[in-house]
Amino acid sequence: MSESELAVIKPEALKTYIWLQCFDGSIQQVEEEVAMFCPMICREIMKNGTGSSKNHAIVLPERVNPASLSLILDYCRFHQVPGRSNKERKSFDEKFVRIDTEKLCKLASAALGLQLRPLVDLTCGALARIIGGKTPDEVRDIFHLPDDLTEEEKLEPLKNLNDDPTIRLLNRLYAKKRKELQERQKLKDVQTQEEQKDERSLDELLCFINGDGEVGKLLRVRKRIKEGKIKLRIPQKRTPNL
Repeated sequence: MSESELAVIKPEALKTYIWLQCFDGSIQQVEEEVAMFCPMICREIMKNGTGSSKNHAIVLPERVNPASLSLILDYCRFHQVPGRSNKERKSFDEKFVRIDTEKLCKLASAALGLQLRPLVDLTCGALARIIGGKTPDEVRDIFHLPDDLTEEEKLEPLKNLNDDPTIRLLNRLYAKKRKELQERQKLKDVQTQEEQKDERSLDELLCFINGDGEVGKLLRVRKRIKEGKIKLRIPQKRTPNL
């Protein structure tokens, strides 16, 4: 092929593509240089040689759905281009995470599955700003979590078998809220003790003051013994007959 013929060929025709398969079975053809920006995909290509055809597509983790994968590829296409300034990258990142919370959570989880650490940090930072300063109930509303628990149960750590970054953030928030709840409870207990009042009725108090009742009788007897009005008889020990 002559140089003139090569010049006519579009750059897209010279690109190498690989095949990616999501957990739902859908398959996408992606530019290799873009896909290899994800460490997990890069390892599969270099180590196992997969992705070269539709029949040998790289199977992605379950948490990577087609919608999240599309966003991740957009992120990779932008950041894999050399020569971009830090200002351009920062501006892109700020706009990139301006999506609804549910999509952002799924995106963070998918980025973790593909081991794309810069995107994990970016999405987790955005989630942290969303839940910052929120009460547990507000956090549960944001993430659509069930609300049939007591206040203490709501703050129990969530299981995180897949090391989901969203759950890690929630557990950190819950730990902080648990500490605040414990401090409030301690303060409440102290105030309760200080404000604790005698719940006896007026008649019971008057009886106690006047010496009525069993306790009152004992007090009166003791007083009369001290005054000598009552003499105690101490029984003498009998000497046994020999």
